Amino acid sequence: MAIHELDTRASIRYLLPSVEQPIYIASTPGADAALNIGAEFEDREVAIHNARRLNPQATLDRQGFALVPHQTLIKDFYRLELNRTDYEDEITALVLAASGGSHALVFDHTLRSDSRQIRGDRTTREPASVIHNDYTDASAKKRLLDLLPDGEGQARAGQRFAIINVWRSVRGSVLRSPLACCDASTLADEDLVASERRAQERVGELELVCWNPAHRWYYYPEMHYGEALLIKTFDSATDGRARRSIHTAFDNPLAPADAPARESIESRLLVFFD
Repeated sequence: MAIHELDTRASIRYLLPSVEQPIYIASTPGADAALNIGAEFEDREVAIHNARRLNPQATLDRQGFALVPHQTLIKDFYRLELNRTDYEDEITALVLAASGGSHALVFDHTLRSDSRQIRGDRTTREPASVIHNDYTDASAKKRLLDLLPDGEGQARAGQRFAIINVWRSVRGSVLRSPLACCDASTLADEDLVASERRAQERVGELELVCWNPAHRWYYYPEMHYGEALLIKTFDSATDGRARRSIHTAFDNPLAPADAPARESIESRLLVFFD
């Protein structure tokens, strides 16, 4: 059977519980970009199910992630600045249609590769190869307040808002280092550990994750240029819908030995609900 028809098994990295708060230091783009976290981890082999087989398909409000078809007009993501407004208009429309939001603000783009040479040539970052979620409740609110003018930020913080990532391949199908997402309904609050995130431009928080055998993992085999994976990394709603989807890159044993390097981009959007 072809890769896109199969489930797989792989080792993924969970945080080992500790009394010390983990500190995540964001990498500097380039050949030597690498994971740097002041914490101990354990590798667990898990089943990673083929999300293409889900019926009904995964949604942002049930599982916390969703795959959507998207034929972008961008031909070269390494020159995104030339067409940044056009792409941001594209993904804003995409996310609003999938989430039911009223409007959105794109605030970040990050290019990654699992090839040291490509990272050096393109000045990009490494795949995020530890299980995490991008925001805690506190850091999501802080990001909102940092990005919006004072009056608007405070008003929006009192209403429902979300942060959604748009993740996609920028070259070819993803065979190496694909992204796995955990069904949000199998995640418990006590699995999450607030961790300091230090970057050159700011200090914030993300969530690392401790082992729970209830977690159910999925991925979309052979994601290609005409698809986008939407990942909910925060939702202020507490009405039972998914609030976050933990995720990680992983080494897929089904990938052929000569598979091309993974090259991807993720874009982050604040989404508002009027």
